Amino acid sequence: MSCDSESQKFELVQDCIMHMAENFNKDSQPNKIATEVNQHIKRQTKCSDAYFKQKETSNGIALSLIPKVEEILAANNSLEAYVKLSTVGNILDFGVYDINTDFKKLIEDNLNGKLIINHIKSLEESLQEHDEVLYLVDNAGEIVFDRLLIEKIREYGIKVVVAVKSGPIVNDACMKEAVEARLYEVGEIITVGSDCGGIVEDMLSDDFRNVFDESDFIISKGMANYEGLTEMNLDNKDVFCLLCSKCQPISKDLSVDIGSFVLKKIN
Repeated sequence: MSCDSESQKFELVQDCIMHMAENFNKDSQPNKIATEVNQHIKRQTKCSDAYFKQKETSNGIALSLIPKVEEILAANNSLEAYVKLSTVGNILDFGVYDINTDFKKLIEDNLNGKLIINHIKSLEESLQEHDEVLYLVDNAGEIVFDRLLIEKIREYGIKVVVAVKSGPIVNDACMKEAVEARLYEVGEIITVGSDCGGIVEDMLSDDFRNVFDESDFIISKGMANYEGLTEMNLDNKDVFCLLCSKCQPISKDLSVDIGSFVLKKIN
């Protein structure tokens, strides 16, 4: 099915709704169901990367904002400033906002935004206690801001391992986008072994799961990673989630308004 006709599109939408109806319950993991729906769409349409152009656009938008970001950091070089800017970058999400959204203006308007949940002191303590961190990135474009934060983290003498998706899902960053953002210059890049949306425990590769299990310090970007991590055993790990809350369920869970910027230690 290539979805060239309206009837084929309707059939595909119907398939997706049926899958959600059959698999959704009070114990289901939303980002796992979303991943399964996206995988079905890719198989049926034979389109492996529907957001290819949006990911290129995202990196371009982020790079165009670097001069303004550097002005802010020149005035305030604190870890908190880098965290806030990285979290504002989480706005760049074509899976949430309308495709016609003026992301550049939206980010510019929020560059001086405040962290509504701000566990910066705990993060600083963890940076001083550990010698390595697993950094779970989220979207293309936003990783340009992540690179700046990772550079700041490295000032603490910490090795950074950056985890990206193994295959496309919405506008999540894969190896291609990470290389374009030159993340290899600031950390070791690995893949999670799946095209899962966020972290979905039973979709991860054995290799990545070993890295995850051995990591006692994790920094995670985005809502889907937050959803996945809260479903996992995080005993004996320091885990921090950075995100812009862009939907009602996550905002309710965090007790913040939609559009809030968050740095939260969840374990």
